[in-house]
Amino acid sequence: MCTESLIKLGYTKEVEQTVRYALTQFQKHGKITTTISSKGKPFDVFSYAIDSLAWLLHSITLLNEPFKEFHPLIEKEVRRLCTIAVDINTGLVNNKKYSSIKDFAIRQSSCYDNCMLAVISASLKKLKLSNPLNIFNYEKIIFEHFWNGNYFYDDSTKKLYVASDANLFPFYFGIIKEKSILKKAFQSIHDAQLDEPFPLAYTTKAAPVTFISQEFLMKNYERDSTWLHIGPLYLKLLQNIDKKQAQEYIDRYTKMIEHFGTFPEVLFSNGKPFQSFFYHSDQGMLWAANYLTLVENR
Repeated sequence: MCTESLIKLGYTKEVEQTVRYALTQFQKHGKITTTISSKGKPFDVFSYAIDSLAWLLHSITLLNEPFKEFHPLIEKEVRRLCTIAVDINTGLVNNKKYSSIKDFAIRQSSCYDNCMLAVISASLKKLKLSNPLNIFNYEKIIFEHFWNGNYFYDDSTKKLYVASDANLFPFYFGIIKEKSILKKAFQSIHDAQLDEPFPLAYTTKAAPVTFISQEFLMKNYERDSTWLHIGPLYLKLLQNIDKKQAQEYIDRYTKMIEHFGTFPEVLFSNGKPFQSFFYHSDQGMLWAANYLTLVENR
């Protein structure tokens, strides 16, 4: 999520080293996962995740280095993805449970995960690699299966609540390009107050989302708490349709950073750092890179 901003901020060498390290560890163990341990061992939290491959490919396409020695690994992982997670008749993610951006939530073929298939397909095309997903039109698939006229449904169950990730990433990756649809989706985010006190909460507290059992230990961690990894991505798009409102939120971010003296991971809905008996919000997040490029572009 920070690759583009880090490159703009002059950290291309460090980004390339990081991607190469990840690819090397993945190749040693024969799979791409959500996470790499401090000892260099890849593993998934909490299960297989489609966006592990998607974000990795996204970073690779933003760098000038093609990492050709890792292409066999990538093509192997694409085949594994299609075997595990894709309904080859429709191009949609199947209804099995996967880890995802909202990794405590149990969703069925989420809009976000289907956006990740679009990212993977587009990245494979750019890298000129074998692409079994190229037979699918993901702009059409995502619009027809998730758009309800005002916002994108969170997943294939089509429950009536607004989820911010479902209404951010179709536009962030340029899958859906119409500004009129962007305005409606972002208005729905605003009406649901997912941008208060800071962008961006995943859902409201009352949204009928089912979570894995571990969520009990970190109540509201991924309900109405504010997540500061997706907020700046939202603001970059908001700048294109409402510069005044975007600037107001950027100013709030600035005051928040100055107040805490760091860039925190996640906040309660009252703007205080998230904490439970078992977990405290992390500090000094690399996500600050996306805030810095926001400030530079205002």
